[in-house]
Amino acid sequence: MKLNRDKLVNAIWILVIVLLLFTPVGFYAKVLFSKLIATSASIVEPESQKPVGDYNWRLINDSEATFDFHEAKGEVVLVNFWATWCPPCVAEMPSLQEVYNDYGDKVHFMFVAEDEKEKVSAFLIKKGYDLPIYYSITNPPSLLTSTTIPATYIIDKKGNIVVSETGVANWNSDKTRRLLDELLSE
Repeated sequence: MKLNRDKLVNAIWILVIVLLLFTPVGFYAKVLFSKLIATSASIVEPESQKPVGDYNWRLINDSEATFDFHEAKGEVVLVNFWATWCPPCVAEMPSLQEVYNDYGDKVHFMFVAEDEKEKVSAFLIKKGYDLPIYYSITNPPSLLTSTTIPATYIIDKKGNIVVSETGVANWNSDKTRRLLDELLSE
């Protein structure tokens, strides 16, 4: 059987598709692609901002301590819903870690994992991240829910949602840092 050019090209395409769909290579390719397309998060126009309203949300952190979302009321809060199996989530984690490094003592960060605790712990150790991880015990407020992850919300001191972003974003942008500085100065 003689391989002609068309058959060889088809075989290469099949191999690439198999690699992308059925091996870890595909996951890392999706992460890389997500990083390439990430842009700054969009700020909700002031007239369209809605208050969280309901702060009845109980969580548990990675140290097994319970946390009541009421405790974050009156603070600038960044809530990120994510999972280790989600390529866009993994892609935006380095930028979130950078922002957390600089604002972790001023902004209340909540990284809510939609994943098993063991997988999350292993992921954080492997990547060298030291983010505050939470797991929901009760349902989050209705305005902080999304059908997709990653989903990230920034809440101002008055409780208004000023950023509501689904999908990958570059959180370590000048635009996001200016927004956080502005919210902290209010």
